[in-house]
Amino acid sequence: MDRTIYREIKATPQVWQVAFLLGAMIVAALATVVYVEHHGHIVTGMTNQIVWGLPHVFAIFLIVAASGALNVASMASVFGKDHAKPLARLSGVLAIALLAGGLAVLVLDLGRPDRLLVAMTTYNFSSIFAWNVILYTGFMAIVAVYLFTQMARGAPALFVGPMGMLAFLWRLALTTGTGSIFGWLVARPGYDAAIMAPLFIAMSFSLGLAVFILVLSALCRLGDRPLGGLLMQKFARLLAIFAAVVLYFTAIQHLTSLYAAEHAGFERFILATGGIYTWLFWVGQVGLGGALPMLLIWHPSTARAPSTPILASLLVVLGGLAQLYVIVIGGQAYPMPLFPGHVVFSGFGDGTVAAYAPRWPELALGLGGVAVALLATGLGAKVLRILPTNLSDANLGSRG
Repeated sequence: MDRTIYREIKATPQVWQVAFLLGAMIVAALATVVYVEHHGHIVTGMTNQIVWGLPHVFAIFLIVAASGALNVASMASVFGKDHAKPLARLSGVLAIALLAGGLAVLVLDLGRPDRLLVAMTTYNFSSIFAWNVILYTGFMAIVAVYLFTQMARGAPALFVGPMGMLAFLWRLALTTGTGSIFGWLVARPGYDAAIMAPLFIAMSFSLGLAVFILVLSALCRLGDRPLGGLLMQKFARLLAIFAAVVLYFTAIQHLTSLYAAEHAGFERFILATGGIYTWLFWVGQVGLGGALPMLLIWHPSTARAPSTPILASLLVVLGGLAQLYVIVIGGQAYPMPLFPGHVVFSGFGDGTVAAYAPRWPELALGLGGVAVALLATGLGAKVLRILPTNLSDANLGSRG
């Protein structure tokens, strides 16, 4: 087994092409910001009933994936998995980049971006949103120090373990806070569930590892660096376990709600009569995002195929977006019980399912956040030594 050597990726024509594409997506998102701020949110599909739309789905996806992207670094420093140690640096940089991309989209939720200063200087500690501001900024700071302990020549190696443990615990708190945004909204029957916190933690493990596999594969291809099939299979098997855990918590969530009479109407809406939300739940989340990746990874005929980890990761990402769409938008579309035990109808639309159709500005904003995260990761790989030069099975040897 050779010594792990880290080098920056070279600025090849392929790298410049990808950078130009991501830069164009960011410019398009910035232009969309100006367009939406000038004309108002009426140009989007969001309404007084659906106040969190497609951009929020992308933002929450990136924030949840940021926590899970630190999986590999935690495997190395907290759980002592040697095969993950060469990738701990990339794991930390990707985690910070994904969180930055998600927060960049969420800034638009303030109505005016300058209100971010108010959110950063005035805290209402009875609001979970205020706690999340601290969790997000703290996560970036802790992971940055964690990276410093790994990369700085003069930093004592004994600090890596404690910082890794602190980052691991903080990421659990971060994802708990994100899930609690929905779990503590007791007014909406689609959100009112304490299991939202562990569900989001499980989702972070699954989505973060899937994004890491895709980014690692892309960087190794762009940098012309070998990537071992055995390493990818280890990550894929772990991804299948995480996908199964997400399905487990999802099943517990819905079974618990079905047991409560007050949530029976929402469960009927999501599981049977919700139209696009029902299709996204069964086909997108359960089928494409859960069952199919596990089948690909665990079936003997496809388990060792080189394309299986990448394909399974893509499916998990698509399933995660479908799941968040159902949670975020489906939970708002179902009417709130203004007077429990009574049916309320009015010309304003009380008691009816809210209509929502995402429009192109929302998609541009969401993809802009993704582009920010990917471009920041690529820039990190270009200027920092975070990617090993050789990740082949022969070089990694017997690392377990």
